[in-house]
Amino acid sequence: MCLGLITTAFPARAAQKELVLLNWSEYMDPELVEKFEQQYNVNVREVYFESDDLRDEMLVETDGKGFDLVVVNGIMLDTYRKRNWLASATVEQIPNLKHVDAHWLDAFAGARSYAVPYFWGTMGIAYREDLIKTAPQGWMDLFRPAEEARGKIAMVESQRDALGMALKALGYSANSSDSVEINEATELLLAQRPHVKHYSYVVLDENSSLVSGDVVMAMVFSGDALMLQEHHEGIQYAVPREGSNIWSDFLVVLEGSGNKALAYAFIDFLNEPEHARQLAEFVYYATPNKAAEKLLPQEFLEDPVIYPDKETLARSEAYKPLPPRAMKKRNTSFARLMR
Repeated sequence: MCLGLITTAFPARAAQKELVLLNWSEYMDPELVEKFEQQYNVNVREVYFESDDLRDEMLVETDGKGFDLVVVNGIMLDTYRKRNWLASATVEQIPNLKHVDAHWLDAFAGARSYAVPYFWGTMGIAYREDLIKTAPQGWMDLFRPAEEARGKIAMVESQRDALGMALKALGYSANSSDSVEINEATELLLAQRPHVKHYSYVVLDENSSLVSGDVVMAMVFSGDALMLQEHHEGIQYAVPREGSNIWSDFLVVLEGSGNKALAYAFIDFLNEPEHARQLAEFVYYATPNKAAEKLLPQEFLEDPVIYPDKETLARSEAYKPLPPRAMKKRNTSFARLMR
């Protein structure tokens, strides 16, 4: 008797898709990413930028294509929407949007129906309290520093932040469009240049120039100072007395994405209250997810670096859209500094 070869057909595992996220470095919990990847059989690939300006340039070069998800600051949402880069983002597509504080959806034009609030915080000064004699109190401590800080300051490569905070130091609005005020702020930054070690955002790991002491003061976002503090307890953070920028970041799905369903699923996954809590504790930022806030420890909620007090908020400003002439003036002025 001849036995024929018996074969059994098994269903092939679906090919793994790739979701591409354009993001700041250290701004996503890898444990959550891994959990999502396993649950959805997808690879999440992060591409990093180190300033809002550079992110905008990357998207202009590709006309908003090549990425599925982007972390974008609130002030640029309406610009992105008008360029037709943004896919819709509604509670029907992202059910966990119901947990998000509607305040942030109404804070910026283009947010509602197109973006999901991610985190918010301040811009301030991270410093090594063990390497400088006096803790910074005002922005002038950074822009006109003591001799001990010569060549040991890190500045951001962003005209909105650098010029904005120089304007605050001079007693003006960070949103000034006055040519005389912008010129004064530019001259302040040019005078500071000999004290600056680099115009790039500090690395947020043990290799950071703040950790090594090569830099003793740096412009940073609030939660990043706490992340750096994990590597050196001498790193502290201050919002200068003149106030700061109150910023908020959003997650958006790009219209050019070929993986919109997965992109919506990822945002929804991040806004599961327990996941949003975990993510907030990883990045050290204030979450707009109200259900997640109820799960956070009291010490997190009471940390003034993460949740600034009312007085600090009252002295601070959110960036606003500026007239084209003012933006051209500011861009030209900042280009002088970068030459």
